[in-house]
Amino acid sequence: MKHLWSPWRKAYVQNHKKEEGCIFCNRVGQADSSENLIVFRGDRAFVILNRFPYNNGHLMIAPYAHQPSLELLDAEARAEMMELAARAIEVLRALYRPEGFNLGVNIGEVAGAGVAGHVHLHVVPRWAGDTNFMSALGETRVLPEALEETWEKVRQGWER
Repeated sequence: MKHLWSPWRKAYVQNHKKEEGCIFCNRVGQADSSENLIVFRGDRAFVILNRFPYNNGHLMIAPYAHQPSLELLDAEARAEMMELAARAIEVLRALYRPEGFNLGVNIGEVAGAGVAGHVHLHVVPRWAGDTNFMSALGETRVLPEALEETWEKVRQGWER
């Protein structure tokens, strides 16, 4: 039998508590670091790593405006979110060489939004075979890179 070790998940499994307030609004007031996971700040939106990613490099683009849906944002915020998504794809292609991407916005809890009150766009790099027996049967993702390392790579890649 082979073993896959992921000790960094222990804290989440044993101690995960839902954060008070909005995770996006809470991060905006903090200094950028591998703790708050913001990799870039624009004029109307920012880019942040997903703390519980589907794959390494899973980014989210959120407007500064706390709104539950895209149509409630001004046109400039929506446009900047799309420009940041395009830049995110460029950065992730250069760093990780994914074979494809998923981009998605879940609006409303019934649509799968984990943070329904603050609309955000997911940018998920994909590789052939990245959904395997672990995620299909064990409902577990195995990521080969620590989140802090991903943050450092993406932040440096963004600055190039």
